[in-house]
Amino acid sequence: MAKDSEKHVGEIGYVRGYPSLAAFIASDCDKSTAIYRRFDRLAARDLLYMQSELVELEAKQDAFDTEDLRGTLEDKDGARSWQALKRRATEPGNTREKERLEVIQDIRKKLKDYKETLVLESALLTLKKPQSRTLEAVRNFFNSVAKSGPGYPMLGGRSAKILDDANDLVALRTRDDEDRLTSFLRHSFPLLFVTQRTDSPLAYFSERRLRILVAFLNVILAAVLLFGAILNLYFVTDEQKRLGLIAGYTTAFAICVGLVTNARRSEVFAACAAYAAVLVVFVSGNLGSSGNRSSCIGDATSNVIHK
Repeated sequence: MAKDSEKHVGEIGYVRGYPSLAAFIASDCDKSTAIYRRFDRLAARDLLYMQSELVELEAKQDAFDTEDLRGTLEDKDGARSWQALKRRATEPGNTREKERLEVIQDIRKKLKDYKETLVLESALLTLKKPQSRTLEAVRNFFNSVAKSGPGYPMLGGRSAKILDDANDLVALRTRDDEDRLTSFLRHSFPLLFVTQRTDSPLAYFSERRLRILVAFLNVILAAVLLFGAILNLYFVTDEQKRLGLIAGYTTAFAICVGLVTNARRSEVFAACAAYAAVLVVFVSGNLGSSGNRSSCIGDATSNVIHK
């Protein structure tokens, strides 16, 4: 959580329970604390019920179609004309078309509800689970865990366990996919970015500090791998050693890009090709230069002797 994202709800004076919990969630500017249950089991069961309802309606519609197929021309008129179906359904005592019209309307309504539910469930399943540290912080606040000892849930009754099953929780907003360096620093050295401590185990750290440090480390790594390699190759004159250094620096660059960033494999290959090309272009003018100098000296000597 960012430093400025929250104010301690105790300072605002909300009643403990839904008011204080809602204030805690709403006060986070990152909205990473917007964690709720998905109710996967209930959602699946609801879809199964709706599916079974539609199966029964489909069976009724098929039975009507079979009946119309064997009926008279007058009976088949309702299957060919919507106006005829509605007109005959309004006739007194004509329950046949009236029942068919009711089935059509039920199918239309339930099919719409079923498809809308499918789309909503599909969108919900694309949302990510809350990150472990964020979930731990929300649980500590929810359970009022303090340094002096364990607390008690902020909500009573069965709602006291709404955050217990991590597999049934969804975060409405999560951080974008972080590179491996940012993730490593966040999880391994969180104390470097802590800006505020509370009486509970919940602490606030600065996302800005983290971004600055990651940017600084990226600049250092880029400078070392590029200018360090060029400086090293400048002072090495042996051709075989230069080729070995190019291979070694390219391998180190590939490892650095693959581990520190979240680049895809194709991007790693492209970056390594560009990096190796820079080093080769730098040394290409000097590769074989000793042989060229020897041949030039030999030509000059032969010219002197010839003269």
